[in-house]
Amino acid sequence: MPRTGLYIIACLNCRRCIIVGNGGVLANKTLGAKIDAYEVVIRLNSAPVKGYEKDAGSKTTMRITYPEGAIQKLEQYEKDSLFVMAGFKWQDFKWLKYIVYNEKVSASDGFWKSVATRIPKEPHEVRILNPYFIQEAAFTFIGLPFNNGLMGRGNIPTLGSVAITMALHNCDEVAVAGFGYDMNLPNAPLHYYENIKMSAIKESWTHNIQREKDFLKKLVKAGVISDLTSGI
Repeated sequence: MPRTGLYIIACLNCRRCIIVGNGGVLANKTLGAKIDAYEVVIRLNSAPVKGYEKDAGSKTTMRITYPEGAIQKLEQYEKDSLFVMAGFKWQDFKWLKYIVYNEKVSASDGFWKSVATRIPKEPHEVRILNPYFIQEAAFTFIGLPFNNGLMGRGNIPTLGSVAITMALHNCDEVAVAGFGYDMNLPNAPLHYYENIKMSAIKESWTHNIQREKDFLKKLVKAGVISDLTSGI
């Protein structure tokens, strides 16, 4: 009994983290309250919260994003949350310089889509994700091709896998929700907040979806992470 009691006390002090993915599998699961119960809630890119609280929750501890994925409407940023930039190409860090020094963002700098020109966050609310987590997710965990150190076709991990890798280094307990692509359902919604179909993921040339899926399945099967939406 004493040992059980000590175990319960220790768990009360655990840092329980959940990464909320953008997958359509999150829709209609009514997991909002369960997601908000985690100490750390990590969201990805520009996935919206307002209007989707019932399924996606309302709490945001940090939002990890590539420049091209950053929210562009200032009013959509959550208060009291960290903005975490994930950068791996030179354009990403040049974009951060534009944002920090309030310079004009140039569309000619090689971004693959339009990027946010302003981030409504104070300096103490901004972080840079250690690129090590991107490297570890890609080459150590998922086993993507190294391509002589150049990240390109088929060897860039999704931000979800990068966030999981980061969380495994920093959290006592890691859960995910909204993860998983079912390629057998091409007409299913790709994301919980828009009408793009699952078949669109086939057009991605930067990610290796099957290898990532195999990696995440191993984590779930081994009990390393828990999958609230059972999409993996």
